[in-house]
Amino acid sequence: MSKVGFVGLGIMGRPMAAHLRAAGHELYVHDHKPAPQALIAQGAIQCVSGKAVAERADVIITMVPDTPHVAAALFDADGIAAGLSPGKIVVDMSSISPLETRAFASRIEALGCQYLDAPVSGGELGARAASLTIMVGGPESAFGKVRPLFELMGKNITLVGGNGDGQTCKVANQIIVALTIEAVGEALLFASKMGADPGKVRQALMGGFASSRVLEVHGERMIKRSFEPGFRIELHQKDLNLALTAARQIGLSLPNTATAQELFNACGARGGKAWDHSAMVRALELLANHEIGQ
Repeated sequence: MSKVGFVGLGIMGRPMAAHLRAAGHELYVHDHKPAPQALIAQGAIQCVSGKAVAERADVIITMVPDTPHVAAALFDADGIAAGLSPGKIVVDMSSISPLETRAFASRIEALGCQYLDAPVSGGELGARAASLTIMVGGPESAFGKVRPLFELMGKNITLVGGNGDGQTCKVANQIIVALTIEAVGEALLFASKMGADPGKVRQALMGGFASSRVLEVHGERMIKRSFEPGFRIELHQKDLNLALTAARQIGLSLPNTATAQELFNACGARGGKAWDHSAMVRALELLANHEIGQ
C-alpha cells in the first residue's frame, strides 16, 4: 500500500481514483467541488488544497480539463508544488500542451521531484472499466515506480519517451480519432444519400479493411442518432487546438486536422459543444442537406 494523491475528480477522475482506493492505497483527494460521497465512503481522505494532498502523498496525480487548469493545480499558492518534498512523483493524466508539459516538468524537477505526463484514451467507459490506454512521458525510473498504479486504471500502458512525449502521443491519437470520425461520417452519409441502407453498409464495412473502432461505435451512433456524450465535442476541440497550435510552432501543416476542427466548430455554433464527438456528422449532414437514415 502506498500514499497516493488525486487532484481532479470529474467524470474521468472519480472512477480512476476509486480504482486506486479499491486496491487498498491510502488516497488523498482534492477538487474544486466537494469529493463524491461514494469515494469518501470508500475511505478516501478529502484535503483542502493540492498543497495538502502533496504534503501527505508520495505520488500525486492530476486529472483536470486543460493546460491552464494543470498550471493552477501545480503552481498556485496552495497548489501541489507548494507541498512537495524531494523524492515525490507528480503524474499529470490530463490531456494538455506537450510544450507546456516540458516546462512544468522542469519546474517540478527543480524541487527534487520527478514528473510523468500520462494522458489517457478510452473515455468515461474506459475509466470505469479500468481499461484506459495510458501514454507516458518521463524518466524510466519514475515510470517503474508508478506503473503498478497505472495498471489499476488501464490495460495498454506505454512509456513513449521523455517528458512531453506522452502528451504528444495523446494529441496524435486525437488527430486520428477526429479524422476517422470525419471519414466514417462522410462514408455513411454518401451511402445514405445514394439510397443504400447505412446500417447494412456499416455491417459490410466492419468485415473489411475499412473496419475500425470508430466505425463500430460511432458509426452506430450516427445511424441511431445517439449523441449523448461519451466524449464531448468541446473536449475534442481542445485537443485539436493543441495539435494545431503546436503544429504552427514547429512549422508543420495539418490540413485535414484543421478541417475536422472546423466541422467541430460548426457543431459548436449550433449549440453542440456538449454533443458526443461522433456528432461531427451533423455538420456534414448540414452541408449535404441530408440526414443519415432519411
